[in-house]
Amino acid sequence: MGGTVFRLFFSNFVFRLACLSLDSLRIVIPLPTHRNKIVVTRQPCNFLCWSQNLLRYFKNLYQATLIWLARHSPNQRQRLLLLTILSGGLCGLAAVAFHKSIKLAESLMIDPANHAPGHTWIFWTILAPTIGGLVGGLGITYIAPRAAGSGIPMVKVAYSTRYGLIPLRDAFWKFILCTIQLGSGASLGLEGPTVQICAGVSSWLARTARLSASNCRRMASVGVAAGIAAAFNAPIAAVTFTLEEVIGDLDQTMLSGVIVAAALAAVVEHALSGESPVFHVNHQYTLTNASSLVWYALLGLLAALLSVAFTDSLLFMRLFFRKLEHVPKWLQPALGGAATGALAVVGLHFFRLNGIAGDPYSTLTLALVGAGSLPVIAMVVFCLLKLAATVFSYSSGGAGGIFAPSLFMGAMLGGAVGYIDVIVFHHPAESIGAFALVGMGAVFAGIIRAPMTSILIIFEMTGGYGLILPLMIANMSAFALARHWRKTPIYEALLEQDGIFLHKQDSSETKVGELD
Repeated sequence: MGGTVFRLFFSNFVFRLACLSLDSLRIVIPLPTHRNKIVVTRQPCNFLCWSQNLLRYFKNLYQATLIWLARHSPNQRQRLLLLTILSGGLCGLAAVAFHKSIKLAESLMIDPANHAPGHTWIFWTILAPTIGGLVGGLGITYIAPRAAGSGIPMVKVAYSTRYGLIPLRDAFWKFILCTIQLGSGASLGLEGPTVQICAGVSSWLARTARLSASNCRRMASVGVAAGIAAAFNAPIAAVTFTLEEVIGDLDQTMLSGVIVAAALAAVVEHALSGESPVFHVNHQYTLTNASSLVWYALLGLLAALLSVAFTDSLLFMRLFFRKLEHVPKWLQPALGGAATGALAVVGLHFFRLNGIAGDPYSTLTLALVGAGSLPVIAMVVFCLLKLAATVFSYSSGGAGGIFAPSLFMGAMLGGAVGYIDVIVFHHPAESIGAFALVGMGAVFAGIIRAPMTSILIIFEMTGGYGLILPLMIANMSAFALARHWRKTPIYEALLEQDGIFLHKQDSSETKVGELD
């Protein structure tokens, strides 16, 4: 069938070409004369005329093809739906590739450093994040300035002021530089960078399909939801986070795309990385004793204090590094990496546990198990060490997010409060894990200021609703108190340090410079 169609097309083409050639030769037959003879008049072949006719033929063919495609191609809304589906799948693949790249980098850099023989592990544990910070600082300073930080502030600016325009180049270098820094031991998270990478992929698809400006903005929100869903395998929390943190209102057109993309990204992550790619919670915790609600309320208060302390420390140290004019900007992330490595040495030396430099979720999982898997002094120390290490890694200009550190600090704080519940009320030791889970959500709500997401993400990661009342008490308390003590959320505060005020400026006034 295909050969027959090709032969017909080729025959038609040759016939038309022959007609063009005869026309250019201008053969006139037959012409009778007074001698009753036939005279054939042949003019020289005009090559320019023949070429023009050939070009005219292909131009007409091209225009006919465009007309056919215009009549049969999908409209703007159909293309938006198709691109939303495609974006969910591609973002899921990009997230899986990013997470596995970080795992590979950790196995090549920070993990061997932590297990070096003798006392050399101290030197290598400090050196690994220092080198990672140096490489990241050079890349951020001279190649991709917008690859610094978590990526969510940059996405918020792009959504609010540039119709969701996120260059694919920024997403690519975010992938590379975060892989190097996180793999070398930076005390930062991979969830925020995943959002920027996925939003960049979605924005590139929108521009490639020549969508309208409003639909390009919708595609950016689609990428955000897909990134969160793929990072936590939590599509419902991804939808609420996109609504709370990026969109800010309930747009039905955006909501439908966000739901589709989040679901598809979570399916891809689930298929390639397992049911819970971040960490596993095997025990189904419930509220077994109503008297524990007193300590859950205390946990909300302490989570608010910790959230404000973390935010203020991060902003203060960020200004401090900017005032170090005698230290080159490309060298500053190396200083943050050295400080992070030194803090990691403290945790490894005294408790034989990591979580400060490298993957924090293995140590976090011990806190979620409960039953005294981590002593209370270890939880308190690791909470403070993680706060300091994250402040140094982020404020020095490193590439990475604050989602994972906030969850880690929350788990340690919650577990420490859980010990109080066990000691005072003699409740079972398993309740320590329940407090650790609630602490994760409470500190997340206090730092990120996304209260609904902080509740739903715990539900989706645990697969149960037994802690709904403690979660609501602790999370809402932490959110309300943190907002009372510090009006500006952390992402908006970071942007204001850069001179960007999303609630005051429009797209024509906002100058997007370097976003950390």
